[in-house]
Amino acid sequence: MFTNSPKTIILPNEMEKTIRGFQANRPRPKVSGRVNIPPSKSHTIRALLIAAYANGQSRLGSPLVSKDALSCRKAVEALGAQVENDGEDWLVTGFGPVSPATCPHINVGNSGTTLYLTAALAALSAEPVYFDGDSQIRRRTAQPLLAALRTLGAAIEEAPGGCAPFTVRGPLRPGTAEVECPVSQYLSGLLLAAPLIQPEDGKASTKIHIRTLNEAPYVELTLDWLKHQGIAYKQQGWDCFDLPAGQRYTPFERRIPADWSSATFFLCAAAITGGTLTLEGLDINDSQGDKVVLGMLQSMGCEWQAVPGGITFQGRPLRGMEHNLNAVPDALPALAAAACFAEGETRLLNVPQARMKETDRIAVMTSELRKLGAEIEELEDGMVIRGTGGAALKGGTVNGHHDHRVVMALAAAAPACEGGLTITGAEAASITFPGFFECLEEVLNNE
Repeated sequence: MFTNSPKTIILPNEMEKTIRGFQANRPRPKVSGRVNIPPSKSHTIRALLIAAYANGQSRLGSPLVSKDALSCRKAVEALGAQVENDGEDWLVTGFGPVSPATCPHINVGNSGTTLYLTAALAALSAEPVYFDGDSQIRRRTAQPLLAALRTLGAAIEEAPGGCAPFTVRGPLRPGTAEVECPVSQYLSGLLLAAPLIQPEDGKASTKIHIRTLNEAPYVELTLDWLKHQGIAYKQQGWDCFDLPAGQRYTPFERRIPADWSSATFFLCAAAITGGTLTLEGLDINDSQGDKVVLGMLQSMGCEWQAVPGGITFQGRPLRGMEHNLNAVPDALPALAAAACFAEGETRLLNVPQARMKETDRIAVMTSELRKLGAEIEELEDGMVIRGTGGAALKGGTVNGHHDHRVVMALAAAAPACEGGLTITGAEAASITFPGFFECLEEVLNNE
């Protein structure tokens, strides 16, 4: 059995949030009603970067306003873009294929997506760009990405292990690079930067060979943006991309879709409690990979249907299933919480990269759910969860480990815990879902 128990870290003055739960001799609370799902973090960050590297003004319709998204906004402003608020929209005036900024310093906060995607684009410039982030970012390696950028001509000064802080200086040159992608952002960053490389010495394209790729749907989301921009590329499965040099991004107007990753927590909360929930703003045809969670929960017994402007989801008694989460690692915390209440065994597998996120999410979710009485076996690449068959878990205090997805997953489980849960480090939810707890309170009903 694989064990890697996380250390509990509690910072002074961190936020605690208590969510009411199951009370003896009272109706069990259900998560039912309507929730307006916030815009997609993944779309917002890609839109900001493409708009910054376009020459002219773009309009981002209703982008996500959260800590991660604001970190990316500050990053593109440091690189020389102008970003203005226009009601709920952002107007981004870009600078073209090379940043005009002189030696900018960029602090990405907690945003790994901002770090990896922006670092690749920053390497287009001959000016050094310094990157840093919070304590979690400083533990997350960028080494495979940095090695690929070196191969394409970048000069890199990095901390041990390829973690931030590091400095990137270009310019990149057309060529051939190989990259291993335990996290998809390495490839997404290279795909965003490669078309903007200037042709040199008769070389007219950049080839990217991929040794390993996890989280392929996030790369598909990046490719969706390239197609939207008219960027030419050739793809050989997930083994190789060939991107002609000397291309350009152009200004655009595009509304940011709602976030399926954020929706996952409310889907799982409704599944756990047997509630009926309408999630507004979701597009079942959007390129986000996390929409497959709908099918996973359906296979466990739940029901859903598309409705104008979103979906309606009906929680039902859950049965254990096996799920391959390689493509959707961000779903692991919420699905682990839901599996605790299923009948029988649930296996969440093939997701080793979940250990490389803001926290080691496999270890953290195992540790925190066991505090509630859950029966869990930790695997190197996932979890085996033996559910209660719908019986409540015990309540108490759990630690969110300053990981937004861990915090929201524990909150999803809280209504089915005796007495509810108090979650420390709950402020982390605002990284991707400002107002999460207010939304949960509005749909948490005693029937």
